Amino acid sequence: MIKKEIPIKTEFIKLDQFLKFVGIAETGGHSKEIIAEGVVFVNSEQCFQRGKKLRPEDVVVIDDYELKIVG
Repeated sequence: MIKKEIPIKTEFIKLDQFLKFVGIAETGGHSKEIIAEGVVFVNSEQCFQRGKKLRPEDVVVIDDYELKIVG
């Protein structure tokens, strides 16, 4: 498992934007596909919401990545 801390400068970032921001998805459409596949977990819960608001301390797990959002 590769663990990384990802800093954001805003109050929140939406899940689909986050996947593009960290380079997991190439486009918004690619983000949508990844999320629809059910392989994204936010705080240990499977997430299918593209617009899910991620805030500091949230943890996103996808494949071999554990990405913690920090403010």
